[in-house]
Amino acid sequence: MSLTIPVDVQQRMNVLLRTGLYASEEDILRAAVTALEAHNADMAAIQNGINEMKNGRYRSFGDFDAEFRKRNQVESGA
Repeated sequence: MSLTIPVDVQQRMNVLLRTGLYASEEDILRAAVTALEAHNADMAAIQNGINEMKNGRYRSFGDFDAEFRKRNQVESGA
């Protein structure tokens, strides 16, 4: 695959290469794609949670807290 990298992106990649944290442009691209995948997964999970709340599928914090404390044998914070 061949890419044309914009000048501003190339300059930023050169700065990253000079840090010594990356051995090649390919390593930078691999790290960038991995970060984008993680970001997209986080955004999808957040949207899923928002959708669940909008559809009424959630518990109050008090109910969650009580169940968590009982399950983990933690005394009440109050």
